[in-house]
Amino acid sequence: MDAIVALKEDHQAVEKLFKQFEKAHKEGRGDRKAIVDQVLMMLTQHAYIEETIFYPTAREAVPETEEHVLESVEEHHVVAWLLSELANLDPSHETYDAKMMVLIENVRHHVKEEEQDFFPKVRNELGRKGLSDLGDAMSAAKDVAPTHPHPWAPDVPPANAVAGGIAGVVDRVSDLVATILRRKSTSEGHKSATKVRARAEDATGAVIESVKAAKRASNATGRSAKRAATSTRKAAVARAKGGATSARKSAKKAVTSARKSAK
Repeated sequence: MDAIVALKEDHQAVEKLFKQFEKAHKEGRGDRKAIVDQVLMMLTQHAYIEETIFYPTAREAVPETEEHVLESVEEHHVVAWLLSELANLDPSHETYDAKMMVLIENVRHHVKEEEQDFFPKVRNELGRKGLSDLGDAMSAAKDVAPTHPHPWAPDVPPANAVAGGIAGVVDRVSDLVATILRRKSTSEGHKSATKVRARAEDATGAVIESVKAAKRASNATGRSAKRAATSTRKAAVARAKGGATSARKSAKKAVTSARKSAK
């Protein structure tokens, strides 16, 4: 499954529980603890999967998300403390509902930032195949993810993965990141090669156009020279014809004049 789709489905499921708790709180119902227990389990697994699989992969494959990843881990840490306190607190305690309301507010803020700012960047860089591979790794990790919060445990990969008892997750993330980076490198190489070919085609086209332009200019020059030569020949013929006509007239006058003198 697509990793981001899977995380959004978790968000939706938790939000549904939040609304159930808000309604139970408003009505003063006694099933609030059962709802909190479900929230506790879902958020613990969700945070663990993000911190051990999704966040380290995003941080390595999409470097510009590093700041968001670090902030998100700290937000998880705050939520983990609230969850651990709720797990050990009686629902009748005056701070029980207050702690849950603060937790809901924090998680909603966290989800909004992830879905609006963080996830789009990851999707744009990893693509369909990368997110599918990432989703498979997350699904495998969910089977062994803890269901109870441990806010005192390391919260930065890979230490948190080892502390959770699945050191193999570290290797899985490393392999996944390497695969995604190779895929990105290959894709960028194809794009670069395409750009080079495009530039070469543009250059070739420019040369062809230059040759055509030179040929047109040459043809135009040839036609101009031909027209000039034709005009010159015509002028010379005209002059020659004019000279011959004048000579004939002069000769005719001379003959006429000689005849008159002989008489």
